[in-house]
Amino acid sequence: MPAGDRAERKRAAIVRAAADVFVREGYGAGVDRIAAEAGVSKVTVYNHFRSKETLFVEAVTGALDDALSAAVAGAEARLAASADLREALVLASREWVVGVTAPNVVGLRRLVADEVRTFPELGAAWRRSGPDRAHPALAAAFRRLADEGRLEMPDPGLAVTQLLALVLYPHLVQGACGDEISATTTENLIRSGVEMFLAYYRYREPGAGTRPTPGPG
Repeated sequence: MPAGDRAERKRAAIVRAAADVFVREGYGAGVDRIAAEAGVSKVTVYNHFRSKETLFVEAVTGALDDALSAAVAGAEARLAASADLREALVLASREWVVGVTAPNVVGLRRLVADEVRTFPELGAAWRRSGPDRAHPALAAAFRRLADEGRLEMPDPGLAVTQLLALVLYPHLVQGACGDEISATTTENLIRSGVEMFLAYYRYREPGAGTRPTPGPG
């Protein structure tokens, strides 16, 4: 495999071009088209990637990671820095929705759905780089607040899934059918979803005491 700065730049250009072409045309897109968009020869593509299949998986997983990393990082920072869990979850939820509804991410999600049977690793990539990427940070924050007596939450991992189901998954379900949720409905889903979630798990505001009221489970 070629090495050095120049080779790395070419490899990065190939991956970016491949992601764009595959989203537009699907896996059936030709390597010639990818090479042309990357400004390299077809031979150069195969010098960097042993097969079209390898390039496809790397391009899609890399594009997913690039597209959603900022939203996930922003959510993690808010959860770590804010004493107000309610507002932190509202702001984080907005960032997640913006991330997963961005046109390039919608295209990638549809591409993964179309090709996941042929390339099962794409499903794992979506779970790893998509919304589930926020799971560890959320679970850790919930566990900490439960230890402090501010949440009554026996299973933080399950709670993360429930939160995402309230504020984010409606966009994934409707987006799969080509529908968009309006900005007003999105905000209502986020605000009401966070309130439902915190009410169920008996969230106690900062300074409200540390003795939790009986909660689920």
